[in-house]
Amino acid sequence: MGKILVLTEKPSVGRDIAKVLNCGQNANGYISGSKYIVTWALGHLVTLADPEVYSDKYKSWKLEDLPMLPKKMELVVIKETAKQFKTVRELLKRDDIDELVVATDAGREGELVARWIILKSGFRKPIKRLWISSQTDKSIRDGFSNLKPSRDYDNLFKSAECRAEADWLVGLNITRALTCKYNAQLSAGRVQTPTLAMIVERDNEIRKFIPKDYWTIEVKVNGFYLKWQDKVSGQTSIFDKSKADGIVAKVTGKTAVINEVRKEAKKEPPPLAYDLTELQRDANKRFGYSAKQTLSIMQKLYETHKIVTYPRTDSRYITEDIVPTLPERLKSVAVGPYASLVQSVLRNKIQVTKRFADNSKVSDHHAIIPTEQYVNLNSLNHEERNIFDLIVKRFIAVLNPPFEYEQTTLKADVQGETFYAKGKIVKSKGWKAVYDGTMSDDDEEEDKDQSLPEVKKNDQLKILSVKSVNGKTKPPARYTEATLLSAMEHPGKFIDNKALREVLESSSGLGTPATRADIIEKLFSSFYVERRGKEIFPTSKGIQLIGLVPQDLKSPELTAKWEMQLSMISKGKANSELFINEMKNYASKLVSNCIASSAAYTHDNMTRERCPECGKYLLDVKGKKGKMLVCSDRECGFRKSVSQISNARCPECHKKMEIRGEDEKKSFYCACGYRERVSDFSKRKSQEVDKKEVSRILSRQDKSESINSALADALAKFKK
Repeated sequence: MGKILVLTEKPSVGRDIAKVLNCGQNANGYISGSKYIVTWALGHLVTLADPEVYSDKYKSWKLEDLPMLPKKMELVVIKETAKQFKTVRELLKRDDIDELVVATDAGREGELVARWIILKSGFRKPIKRLWISSQTDKSIRDGFSNLKPSRDYDNLFKSAECRAEADWLVGLNITRALTCKYNAQLSAGRVQTPTLAMIVERDNEIRKFIPKDYWTIEVKVNGFYLKWQDKVSGQTSIFDKSKADGIVAKVTGKTAVINEVRKEAKKEPPPLAYDLTELQRDANKRFGYSAKQTLSIMQKLYETHKIVTYPRTDSRYITEDIVPTLPERLKSVAVGPYASLVQSVLRNKIQVTKRFADNSKVSDHHAIIPTEQYVNLNSLNHEERNIFDLIVKRFIAVLNPPFEYEQTTLKADVQGETFYAKGKIVKSKGWKAVYDGTMSDDDEEEDKDQSLPEVKKNDQLKILSVKSVNGKTKPPARYTEATLLSAMEHPGKFIDNKALREVLESSSGLGTPATRADIIEKLFSSFYVERRGKEIFPTSKGIQLIGLVPQDLKSPELTAKWEMQLSMISKGKANSELFINEMKNYASKLVSNCIASSAAYTHDNMTRERCPECGKYLLDVKGKKGKMLVCSDRECGFRKSVSQISNARCPECHKKMEIRGEDEKKSFYCACGYRERVSDFSKRKSQEVDKKEVSRILSRQDKSESINSALADALAKFKK
């Protein structure tokens, strides 16, 4: 009797599945059992071929060779993981393998990982698909008892392949065109460029912004304050000082007559469960984590600890079949600070509404929620604990009743002018009790509620004082990763055309939940943007690039339409060949526009220090982890770190310090003027704190340093 081969995406997942399937015989790159053999990819093992595979002329970058439009896209084995591909291919070709179960991540990219390996290996035997949203033993067992035919996911594969080929056609062509035309290391892409364009446009708005003075008027009566409001527009700001002064003079010392008392019972439903983008937003707002960092932590919670469901989801709902599992999921998180919150939910009987369980709003994966796996909080590190805390509290909050309160609104007339006040009486904390009575997000309310005394219509209140407060209009806020993720998810608000806006809102926006973190990271690693605190600023390079690329590549409209087409291909409602032909035509148009352009590019961050390898001047760039010097000649590729932001805190002002210098001269520098050798810091810390803390700080710093060489490798392809 033949065996069944199971292909997973990562070794850790492979080991989990092997354990459930009773495979205990370890081999090089796979684990065997009596019925199953489990093997794994290491992410992608196969990818689209580089241009030089199609023709030797593409080995050097020349404008006259563009656009590059292969008739058929070729697949190649990735060199770094070729050994594991060989192992997988040999297993697929074994005579005793009767069937393959694809158990890569249940999503568009996971499907692509497996299908490209299958195509490159020439496997033609029966294939089934494991589609699960969590890595617990129970979920794996249930999944294997409910395997799907591989053909059910053919359209998902087509959409994934179209996405990859479109990125190749558009990204590589426009990147070569820009780089050759302007002799600078420039790149563009179908999602990256519109995202950068939003950051640059916001910078333009802030630069052009001229603040205006405005005034608000507040009167104090017995026990509370009333605020002036325009009778017609409802505005509370006055942009004419003489008008504001006139109202102050008019109402000073007068009497306010209450002409409206409105009391409303209001309910605020719990927030929706998390999808990946919403979780990344909250993690950035609360903890300052980057989108990439949050996704990395989520992968650990999902794969290693198995305590949360599949992270790369764009749904904030669960399906009806998950509802019976909710009590068990609640019990699994009824530990530590969550125990009493869970008991409260279980005591009041779980109420599941359409705000949580709605099959029509779940495509591939449901919202991120805890699994049924028992949670040991002590096994989580600090970052994992923070992210898990967000997920558990949101999960419990969703299962709680609404926040209920009574809203009181008073309106009063003073000499023909309208004033108002708002007050709130909490009737039931409901879901807000999960967040210790605080808001679950940090949206600012326009008017702060105050405690209002009992007043009736026609009551007269003596005005005790009048205050005119001067303010200035503020420019739009710079993007943080949290607000940039929101803008990428809902780019429709940047579009005036209603029909196009609806198209955008019905698609996934710019990128997908699984790709947005990488897109933002690429903007940093390409030195198009830099971070100052939490805020994102475009660099001169980023601003110039947006001036050089064709207009429609900067538009979120076009990119979002592409994502919608990919979604339709995945549902079998659009033709993949037509889509690729469109992409080829578009790539040709981009190259033509770039060649015809009369624009210029200038390095305005050139230093007077020469490159030790080629003698050209070095560029001063600010990377995500600190300052670097990079050769201005894109063919050279030399780069060195000048300083890096460390995780160590200054003993005097407690801000994060920079590391400068090399080897024994490596030192910590702080903006306040404090300076200390790293070696001295280590000795001092070892006397003050546990030695593990020192190694943690330094090892994390070493990891951040390694990014530079990894980045250099990644950018090496841009050389001629």
